[in-house]
Amino acid sequence: MPDIWAQAAILVKVLLYVGALGATGLVMIRLIFAAQTAPAEALLRRQIRSLGAVALIAAGLGFSLQGAALTGGLDGMTDPEMLGLLWQTPVGDVLLYRLIGASLLVVGPAFLRVGEWGALAGGCLLLWSFAQVGHVPNLAQTGVQALLFLHLLGVAFWIGVLSPLHWLCQRRDHLQAAAQLGHRFGQIAQYGVPALVGAGAVLGALLLGSASALLGTAYGLAFVTKIALVGAILALAAANKLRFVPAMAAGDSAAARHLAISLRVEGAAFLAVLSATAALTSLFSVPG
Repeated sequence: MPDIWAQAAILVKVLLYVGALGATGLVMIRLIFAAQTAPAEALLRRQIRSLGAVALIAAGLGFSLQGAALTGGLDGMTDPEMLGLLWQTPVGDVLLYRLIGASLLVVGPAFLRVGEWGALAGGCLLLWSFAQVGHVPNLAQTGVQALLFLHLLGVAFWIGVLSPLHWLCQRRDHLQAAAQLGHRFGQIAQYGVPALVGAGAVLGALLLGSASALLGTAYGLAFVTKIALVGAILALAAANKLRFVPAMAAGDSAAARHLAISLRVEGAAFLAVLSATAALTSLFSVPG
């Protein structure tokens, strides 16, 4: 059973993942599919700022919790000496990346198109910070950190489409925009998703080291759980692309309702994946 600091760290990490991936994904979707998401522009700007704020707060809390974990008490969260020591380590560098990146996500959307590019830069900096801590930096292979960054960009892009597509398909006067967004996203995803899954598989293989570690270690079993959840998301995405989006494009309002339900389930599955990832990187050691 993880102690209270580990439990708190996992919760904060989930919030950080949701904020960072959600905000960055929304910025990517807004820039790539500006015409299709135009009706939801005001909503998406609010969501980007809100999720950026979540990432900003979670980054600060995560840093403070590491101080508490080191001292074993709540006072460690505000201990200047302990936090000062942490600031001098790579953990401090990562916090700086995250504070800058999340701040750009909060401020950027207020400055229309130019600000959105700034927000995208902030989101990329935020995602890059995940490659600087955790299990991946311990791998000696060249390019592994870049591979994780590209993997996270793909995840963010996928998560980012859920909110605007859900909003559009619930409004009769925007069903065609929803169908166009779903269709165009599907065109990119048919190439991007295999790359996304492939990158995740390569990272998993490098971290596990052997096939026996997949079922023979706690880390491997947690990784299998994550794979199962991803498989469920892929099945939902396939149903959306092959069945609901084409039917909605033909004017089927029932298909739009089914798509909205599917997107909500997909979002819940993504939250489960992010929770599993937070536990995986916080509680389990990479097989030696």
